[in-house]
Amino acid sequence: MTARKRPAPKNRGLWLALAPLYLFTAVLVFVPLVYVVVLSFRARAEGWGVADTFTLDNYLNILQPVYLQTFAGSLKLAFLCTGLILLIGYPFGYWMARLSPRGKKAMLLALMVPFWTNSLIRLYGWIIILRAGGVLDSLLMALGLTDRPLKLLYTYPAVVIGMVYALLQFMILAVYSSAEKLDWSLVEAARDLGAGPVRAFFTVALPMTMPGLLSGVILTFIPSMGLFFIADILGGNKVVLVGSLIQDQLLQAHNQPFAAALSVVLMVLTSLLIAVYKRVTRTGELEGLL
Repeated sequence: MTARKRPAPKNRGLWLALAPLYLFTAVLVFVPLVYVVVLSFRARAEGWGVADTFTLDNYLNILQPVYLQTFAGSLKLAFLCTGLILLIGYPFGYWMARLSPRGKKAMLLALMVPFWTNSLIRLYGWIIILRAGGVLDSLLMALGLTDRPLKLLYTYPAVVIGMVYALLQFMILAVYSSAEKLDWSLVEAARDLGAGPVRAFFTVALPMTMPGLLSGVILTFIPSMGLFFIADILGGNKVVLVGSLIQDQLLQAHNQPFAAALSVVLMVLTSLLIAVYKRVTRTGELEGLL
């Protein structure tokens, strides 16, 4: 008797389909991360390159006041920008979810159009707007609000404006995707039971859209710590972020191990934020929070 052939496992096709994805992740994500972590424990060579010596000095150097101030400044800017983006983006996304289907499509298109243009070109557009005697100055003086040009370009407020402009869409889209799934009948039921508009929002709408809000916070807070090119272009190198420090260590100081250590610390901070987000957005944790 001939042996019967065993049927191929049902999940073999799935594994074959996922193999390129796993290979891509391993080669372009996991391997570079391991390399950066290993590099952060190496010493800088005397002339050029990396010495094959294990050391913790790179991480100890981060504890110097100048570098701690850079991390503190990056966190401060990230919190400020995220707060402003939240104040602007949440109401906008919530309002978008209440529009008609045609209005939603129009607003989504308006939000997507800026992504079709290179971010550097858009930032140079802000230079034209914020520079002395530029578009903003001309408008303010025409309205009689100012009597002389303002010096907004290459200042801290200019960096904040650039950060908010670059990341605002992520908050709006995150809140919109959450608010669009909201059961508006629950809000109407709260109104019928005597709750005012404000109370109905805070007791029903806000808790149900909290996952989108938290997603928007993560999507804006983490990038705002590393978008150093915005600080360089609009801040004139006066605002130094952790990303700027890493760039300087690579291109000017040629200290690759120290740059790797800075990158690892930044990666750990962002990973902690993502872990907190995942914990809060669990069903049980979210219900306990609300």
